[in-house]
Amino acid sequence: MTADPGARTAPPHPTHNRGPARDAAPVPPRARGRAARTLDALEHVVGGLGTGLLALMSLLALVLTALLCVVGVGFLLAPGVLRAVRAVADRERTRLSHTGAPVVSPGPLPDGLRAQLTDPDVHRELAWTLLHGTVGVLLGLVAMTLPFSAVRDVTVPLWWRAFPEQVASTDLMYVPVTSWPTAFLAFLLGVGWLVLAVVVLPPLSRLQSWPGRALLAPPPGADLALRVAQLTATRAGALDAHVAELRRIERSLHDGTQNRLVAVTVLLGAARRAVARDPARAEELLERAHSAAEEALAELRSVARHILPPVLTDRSLADALTGLASSSLAPCALRVDLPGRCAASVEATAYFVVAEALTNAARHARATAVTVDVGMVAGRLRVAVTDDGAGGADETAGSGLAGIRRRAEAHDGTMLLTSPPGGPTTLEVTLPCGS
Repeated sequence: MTADPGARTAPPHPTHNRGPARDAAPVPPRARGRAARTLDALEHVVGGLGTGLLALMSLLALVLTALLCVVGVGFLLAPGVLRAVRAVADRERTRLSHTGAPVVSPGPLPDGLRAQLTDPDVHRELAWTLLHGTVGVLLGLVAMTLPFSAVRDVTVPLWWRAFPEQVASTDLMYVPVTSWPTAFLAFLLGVGWLVLAVVVLPPLSRLQSWPGRALLAPPPGADLALRVAQLTATRAGALDAHVAELRRIERSLHDGTQNRLVAVTVLLGAARRAVARDPARAEELLERAHSAAEEALAELRSVARHILPPVLTDRSLADALTGLASSSLAPCALRVDLPGRCAASVEATAYFVVAEALTNAARHARATAVTVDVGMVAGRLRVAVTDDGAGGADETAGSGLAGIRRRAEAHDGTMLLTSPPGGPTTLEVTLPCGS
């Protein structure tokens, strides 16, 4: 579903992005995907080369410490070197977590050199340091050489005449480029390097990451314990969110609807007593009671819609969000692209996220434009809300962001908040669609 940034409403049904113009030659999706995988692999290999160089330095420090143990000095240096190895391994764990399944650190080292040397996690980290500091660095250098060679040889026809013959040469057999035919040969070799990079970089990236995933991952029991602790925390967060929602409903009913119903009762009682002696006064009181009853009914409907809007059950998430966008205090552009329905609890959470984000954008950030983008990414429901407000959003400031995080984590989802001072603010929530 798309809408202009300045519009306050959105079309009632989701639409897909239009395809490219007829006169434009579209890039095949398969080619785009291969190029993206190659660039991701190159980025991953460069990061692996960085941690590999750190691992190589740690390996040299370990060898030097082992040699110094002969004279006794190495025993004093060993705890510090082992802490450095743990720090480098944790950096590799973080890098691997960004591109795949999370790799959790075992935490701080145990106390005492003997306990450290007998720790299974330390043994795996030492083995990883040996592999990644040698084979990982070699794979990283090979992977980085391929794109550099491709760029160099492909561009030879552009610059070979500006350099001496000994300088202008190809990377293969160092053939001097002395004429246009040899420059064209260099260009073809560059294309070959480029094709080789596209084919080789992804498996090289996986091969470089294999020691880290095999040796730095915690044992299955530790991972299960971590998962149990995470589920316990998210369950507590879900209960807190449920209690907070009950308190909000109770407050809305007590402060609004209940007071208006009391007023209706008082007005009806006064009208009943005034019927005989002052019919005009009774008519006025009945009119006021009727207005108060209508206001109470409207507030009841508002509370019910915040619990679970009927349109979300009867129609779709797109229709429910359209209603939110149309009633937003800040102009809202809405785009929804969903292939089907998600679980009711997931759609209710997504609705709550958008409602809370729109309220924050208008009341706290004083935004003049809000963009809501809802779609599917890797089988998960993604909700992104961006506003041009003042920024500086803080979960601890009581703006409802903590409740959004608790609701998302209760579904085993994630919440990412980016809100630098001055804006813009982007709130992104992902939820498993089948939860």
